[in-house]
Amino acid sequence: MTDFQYTGADALEIMEDAKNYNHFLENLVLKYIPENSGLILDIGAGIGTFAKKISLKYPHVHCIEPDPVQRRKIEKSGLPASTSIEKIENDSVDFIYALNVLEHIEDDLENLKIWTKKLKPGGKIFIYVPAYNILYSSMDKSVGHYRRYRKNILVNIFKEANLHIEEARYADSLGFLASLLYKYIDNGAGKINRFSLKLYDKIFPVSLFLDLFFGNLFGKNVYCAGKRI
Repeated sequence: MTDFQYTGADALEIMEDAKNYNHFLENLVLKYIPENSGLILDIGAGIGTFAKKISLKYPHVHCIEPDPVQRRKIEKSGLPASTSIEKIENDSVDFIYALNVLEHIEDDLENLKIWTKKLKPGGKIFIYVPAYNILYSSMDKSVGHYRRYRKNILVNIFKEANLHIEEARYADSLGFLASLLYKYIDNGAGKINRFSLKLYDKIFPVSLFLDLFFGNLFGKNVYCAGKRI
């Protein structure tokens, strides 16, 4: 069997330039981590962008990353990393987070059920994914997205995975409009433009302000926080 290789690896490097966006995601994850957490899993950790930040406050972050190139980068940063979640014991994890990962998995519900079993009873999970299939573009296709999500769909698979919902909201309402525009001028290349990304990142705080009013209605992304029953 050949090693898994993530098709969106270049995008991960470019996304490190999205300082405001990454800071938002980091704080969002920290918001839901239970105090005094022990083992934390970052599923689909990429190059460790968020795990490195989270581990400054919670030292027991373990990364799950199937891509060997990405995994070596994580290990060079000093964080433990595994190819898959299989070797993690059931009922052993305090918190799991997965940022823009579940949309890459064909059987999302079955995998979420597996993740849930790794949590201790009462352990928590946070999932952040792209929203609205109407926004699906060549960029989604190029990085291997099977789908984008509506809030009710994400909530339903949480419930089917035996998770109690603590919060579910859309994020980046301004990004919804930008992504809709991208969809209709899409040339099929599926590439992230670094200059455009940096420009949008500068106005991203405006989108966060708008989310105060529109976060229950729409956004470029959607997230859900839950607890194992």
